[in-house]
Amino acid sequence: MIPPKQSILGVGVSATSYEQLTDICGEWVRQHRAGGANGRARYVTVTDAHGIVKGFFNKPFREVLNNSDLTTPDGMPVVWAMRSFGVAGQTRVYGPDLMLSLCRRAATEGHRVFLYGARPETLETLSARLINMFPGLTICGTLSPPFRALTPEEDETHVRQILDSRADIVFVGLGTPKQEKWMLAHRDRLPGLVLFSVGAAFDFHAGRVEQAPMWMQRNGLEWFFRLTREPGRLWKRYLMVTTLFPPLWAMQKLRILRFQ
Repeated sequence: MIPPKQSILGVGVSATSYEQLTDICGEWVRQHRAGGANGRARYVTVTDAHGIVKGFFNKPFREVLNNSDLTTPDGMPVVWAMRSFGVAGQTRVYGPDLMLSLCRRAATEGHRVFLYGARPETLETLSARLINMFPGLTICGTLSPPFRALTPEEDETHVRQILDSRADIVFVGLGTPKQEKWMLAHRDRLPGLVLFSVGAAFDFHAGRVEQAPMWMQRNGLEWFFRLTREPGRLWKRYLMVTTLFPPLWAMQKLRILRFQ
């Protein structure tokens, strides 16, 4: 069931869709509940051009992405790159929309959802909105970790809280690259669970941060919209990192850069 990955600057990006990924998640949950999981969590990264460029320059982070069970093309530039390398018909698998797709299935099939990340007030609003959107959805727990490195004792407490909640799916909203590193570091401690990094989806769905209009998303301009809304926080990310994606992609296409 697992789709192949296409290398984009050395980062493997899965040729997948919302429907396929939701079906795969459902199968993983069934395996977990039947006791057939392989002793570790599954984790899915949602990766845009920014994440891929970071992975290109940072080998440890690239390995975090490449160790994922699935990595989705979160932004249109990544989708266009995949199509240019022969993945015909590839569409965007956007973190916030993927979260809603998974919650819709979870409400139907009784999957238990845990929310990890963001501020306490954001989690409260987000939980209420998701339950209102998907009647029958079970949010079995939420956790807002502090904005610093956890002590070993705190980390163990968080792991125990997630396990005690009997969660099936954990949405992780800690921001890149922290959320991806957290999932890899905890996959052996959360056996059978399905972990998804969803970036800013918590803030979007809680109404704390405005999403870009659909026409901007479709045309790869979401970065510009977010930059105009949070220039102080995002200018380095988009102007010094993400802008490197097009020339690096071109170099791979021209075989100046080669990747397995």
